[in-house]
Amino acid sequence: MKKAIFFTFILFVSCEAEPHVDLKCFKVSATAYNSIPYQTRPGTLGNIAAWGDTLKPGMKSIAVSRDLLDSGLTKHSKVLIEGFQGDTFLVLDKMHYRFKRRIDLYMGLDVQKAKEFGFQKRWICLIQEESVGNEN
Repeated sequence: MKKAIFFTFILFVSCEAEPHVDLKCFKVSATAYNSIPYQTRPGTLGNIAAWGDTLKPGMKSIAVSRDLLDSGLTKHSKVLIEGFQGDTFLVLDKMHYRFKRRIDLYMGLDVQKAKEFGFQKRWICLIQEESVGNEN
């Protein structure tokens, strides 16, 4: 039932968006992380993502496993996540090589919220915007 509701929402979003939007969906494992050194990079403030973006509490961003990079989930890609209707997340970080078909939702400094999120299976959809007009 949740899957049907999610895809109904996705269909609505894809029909209403301008310019034309295509969606590419994946079932992934989802966890959460915080911008604190022991979860990111020891010796830093913990708020610098793998591509150099600065993470700030309140941002809607995710880290992706490196195998998903080949599927189009690259830096600054826009993603919809099942259970977060109305929110668009940006891919701003990438995970260690050991993870496969997985995303990590950024939850600022709220460690308790990340722990409560735990480990879940979620559908995600990559928003692929097609520009219209002269590409020159």
